Order: sequence, then C-alpha cells, then structure tokens
Amino acid sequence: MSESEVTRDGVRHARPDREAPTGVHAGRRRRRRGRGEQPMVPDAEFSSYYGKPVLNKPTWKPLDIAGYLYLGGLAGASSLLAAGAGATGRPALGRTAKLGAAGAITLSLAALVHDLGRPARFLNMLRVFKPTSPMSVGSWILSGYAPLTLAAAATDVTGRYRLVGSAATAGAAVLGPAVATYTAVLLSDTAVPSWHEGYRQLPFVFAGSAATSAAGLALLAAPAAQAGPARRMAALGAVLELGSFQVMKRRMGLTAEPFEQGRPHRLLRAAEALTAGGAALAVLSARVRDRRPAAAAGAALLAGSAALRFGVFHAGVASAEDPRYTVVPQRERLRAREC
Repeated sequence: MSESEVTRDGVRHARPDREAPTGVHAGRRRRRRGRGEQPMVPDAEFSSYYGKPVLNKPTWKPLDIAGYLYLGGLAGASSLLAAGAGATGRPALGRTAKLGAAGAITLSLAALVHDLGRPARFLNMLRVFKPTSPMSVGSWILSGYAPLTLAAAATDVTGRYRLVGSAATAGAAVLGPAVATYTAVLLSDTAVPSWHEGYRQLPFVFAGSAATSAAGLALLAAPAAQAGPARRMAALGAVLELGSFQVMKRRMGLTAEPFEQGRPHRLLRAAEALTAGGAALAVLSARVRDRRPAAAAGAALLAGSAALRFGVFHAGVASAEDPRYTVVPQRERLRAREC
C-alpha cells in the first residue's frame, strides 16, 4: 500500500468486511459470530515517552498553597467588609474584619514563603514588574496590601492615628477584590487542564468563596446586632460561588471530571453542603436572639470556603497526572480549527 492510497476518507480499495477487528469492536464481533477472532491492535491508551506524564504536576505543597489561596480570599473580602462597617457605623464588626484581614494575609504570606523555601525568593519577584505575569502582578498587590491591612488593624486597636487608619482601611478595601481573586487568574494561567479550562468562571468562584469566608468570620466573632452586612455578604457570596462553580463545570467538558472523582469530589461536595447550609442559617439567625445559630453559620461558611479551595487544588493536580485531560482537549481544538 502506497501513501497515495491513503485518503482522508480511509484507504482506497479497502474492504471493511475483510479487515481484522480491533479493540472493543473485536470482542463484540467475536461474541456475535462465535469465530473467536483476536484483536490485531490493542486498545489505545494515553501514555508518553519513557512513562513520563505529558505535564509535570504542580510540586506545590497542598497545605501551603491551598492555604495561601484560602487565606488570601478571606483577607481581601474582610477588608471590603471592614470598609462597609466603618461607613455604616458598626465599629465592632469593623474591628473584627480588620483583625481578620491582617491575620489572614500574614498567615497567607507565611504559607507562600514556606512553600518557596526562603523569604528572599518572594522579594526577588519584586525586582521587576511584568503586567503579563499574574505572579508578578500578584506579588506587587500583596506587597501594597499587607502593610495597609496591618496599619488599619493597629490603629483600630490602639485608637491612635485614626486618620491614618481610615486611609489604610480605604486603601485595603480598594485592593481587597484583587487580593481575593488574582489567585484564580494565577491558577488559570498554568497549563494544568482543570485550572486552565475554568479561566472564565474561576475568578467568580473565588470571589464568592472569599465573601462567604469573610462573612463567616464576622458571624463567628462580631456581635449579632452589627452582623447584618455579614449575613447579606454570606447569602450573596454563596449564590455567586455555587452558581459560578456549576456553570464552570458545565463549560469545561472533559476537564471537569477531576472535580467529580476521589478526594476533590469529597471536598467539593462538603464545600457545597457547608456553604449552602451556612448561608441559609446565617439568614435565619437574624430572627433569633441566640448567638449560637450565627456562630454555627460562621463556622460552616469558613469550613466550606476552605474545602472549596483545597478541592480545586487537588482536582488540578489530578488532571495534570492523567494525559487524557491534556491530549483530548487539544485534539478537539485542532478539529474545531480545521472545520
């Protein structure tokens, strides 16, 4: 058979009824005709040279980086809540949110530096500013945001330099949304299939998750009389998080499978239950005098947000380990271009 005999429609002069059966079809024909044919070619399997994966899976430490994602979202949304509390005359709620933002961003940076190995590596990222790099932009955002949150919390606790504290609170609120969502852009900018394919909705998922975590902290620690904004943030954040995540999975196609398998599936199902239940309980807690429902709602929202971040992290690692999630979408894109 020469190369000229091979066309897009198959091989010229080929007789399908005389071709040797292969793969799954071979088993079907053998059972139907009873001839006992054996497949000439084994079923195709996704593999790579020397048994190496198509992609190198992320080497980030799960506790460090998933914790960094979670705590950064908690800090950014808490800064927004603190600014809203200050504007509406809720000092106890504002102090809770400011302290939460300062503590969360400190722990978030500590987790990031621990994963990097030494602080100098984070400082090295500030040597240049590269607008096309989410890591570079995020490093600069964090370097500006962290001092503002610490200043806002310190001035609130000490009661001194209130003008400086108000300016720091406003500045942190301006940068807060970026802090809460830039990590979604950072993940989506990688080649990891289950992160990259969700680039349209993942920032909205992280924004909703950040809002629920900040609301959960406020419900857990702030007086119930001042927790109205936190209850509203919990409800809106839960709708945004859960709705965006469902849309994202539908649009991702094959690469959404890791979200429905193994540890990621268990974490994400827990996240859905905790977030939905916590938000409902937060709304209902406004009608009772007892603080225990509000505290339970806050704990559920904090746990649900953490479960979501860890679930997304582990799903991405799982998708990088299986070459099918890299190869099949590439082939589909190539076919779409040919058409």
